Amino acid sequence: MPHDHSHSDDPHSLLPSDPALRVKALEALLTRKGLVDPAALDEIIDTYENKIGPRNGARVVARAWSDPAFRTALFEDATAVVAELGYYGRQGEHMVAVENTDAQHNMVVCTLCSCYPWPLLGIPPGWYKSDAYRARVVREPRKVLADFGVTLPSETSVRVWDSTAEMRYLVIPQRPSGTDGWDEEALMNLVSRDSMIGTALAGTP
Repeated sequence: MPHDHSHSDDPHSLLPSDPALRVKALEALLTRKGLVDPAALDEIIDTYENKIGPRNGARVVARAWSDPAFRTALFEDATAVVAELGYYGRQGEHMVAVENTDAQHNMVVCTLCSCYPWPLLGIPPGWYKSDAYRARVVREPRKVLADFGVTLPSETSVRVWDSTAEMRYLVIPQRPSGTDGWDEEALMNLVSRDSMIGTALAGTP
């Protein structure tokens, strides 16, 4: 997690995990054989991590903010509603939408691995998969939020949802004030990937 300050003196603690090393080795081999263009690969990953995926989720959030009937249906059966928009498939089969309010702020983690709603949010960020985030967000969610620059009122409770292969969560952040009358496209621009995980708030106008 980029906000984790580890004091380990073990030089091996700085090495990527075994799966990450395997991926790097495979990428290096394919690059040497001329089968993979690293620049093109980086562009594809960036597109899915920061553009295509999060935009899908942002559209769902913006519509929930602006369409009461859609919002009601989303909280009743998120899986069916997002599938109707074309956001379904592997890693997105079982969805639940949870709503941030003045009373409760929601955060999502996968404590065992990195279950994540790819069709809605794209590729999970590195910090979401890290041992530090997975351990700390359960024990000290407010401190993790502070690391991400989010300070909540003391009266707002924090609930952490554990994503699994059977259930994945989409956080619907609170709609910012001053956005009455905004269309869906404008609202989407206020919704970030992190706000749909719960480690950020929606942007302000």
